[in-house]
Amino acid sequence: MVGSAIVENLRKSGYSNLILASSQEVNLMDQSVTNEFIADEKPDHIIIAAARVGGILANNQFPWQFLYDNLMIEANLIKAAHENNVQDLIFLGSSCIYPKLAPQPLKEEYLLTGALEPTNEWYAIAKIAGIKMCQALNKQFGRNYISMMPTNLYGPRDNFDLKTSHVLPAMIRKFHEAKKNGNEKVTLWGSGAPMREFLHVEDLADSVRFLMECEGELKYDLINAGTGEDLTIKALAETIQKIVNHNGKIEWDETKPDGTPRKLMDVERLTSMGWKAKIELAEGIENTYSWFLKNIDLIKEVEIR
Repeated sequence: MVGSAIVENLRKSGYSNLILASSQEVNLMDQSVTNEFIADEKPDHIIIAAARVGGILANNQFPWQFLYDNLMIEANLIKAAHENNVQDLIFLGSSCIYPKLAPQPLKEEYLLTGALEPTNEWYAIAKIAGIKMCQALNKQFGRNYISMMPTNLYGPRDNFDLKTSHVLPAMIRKFHEAKKNGNEKVTLWGSGAPMREFLHVEDLADSVRFLMECEGELKYDLINAGTGEDLTIKALAETIQKIVNHNGKIEWDETKPDGTPRKLMDVERLTSMGWKAKIELAEGIENTYSWFLKNIDLIKEVEIR
């Protein structure tokens, strides 16, 4: 989802010399293969969007894969970038790097000031390691490696597998299938009380290009990306239910975890540079649901090994 949106944004903005490769073509888990690819292609700039991602269920069930796979992907790419003298790099992380009970909104300086949310600490620890790799190379070798921490992302090409997806696409699929089955009730995890922020993937892609085009060295090497606005999971569910046109009942399973009580990003660093999100949440969900309907036959279950 993220990589495709970035490529589309760059092409629309006039970039044509893009170096692209699928995971089938370049195994980023393999250090020698990754280094050989970067050495052969000699990129001027690298954007790291590759990652093993998933929601609370996937993170809880597959901690080893979320920790190991993400560590290997980012370490191999960042190392290859440095060893092949690539000066500019953007590493995409996640808002889960911040402590579970950090003050809101989440400022970049809150990193490593408290305990992480246990349900996704494996992914968070991997992403924190990537941030520190970039900062270490900036400090020791004068690289311009920027870590960008997006809030919860959604949009076309999202993962709609109920076992591994994030909350927003999972809700779209649940409400859609319940509508198809005569508006049967939809059961959702937790209490609905936690608050979350959501950024459309096309806005994220635009912010990545914005950072890439900033001339000279940036003042910060860790920058949040988001809308600066959040809502409860219950309000999100009701919004999606209305857009999908599901007329059944919503039931909350409070035996399941809520996760972090609130995750709102402080986006002052990015907005002070001149960038702001443009896509409103309802518009973005409508756009995502429209893509889902057009591509429903192509959507596959995601198996984690």
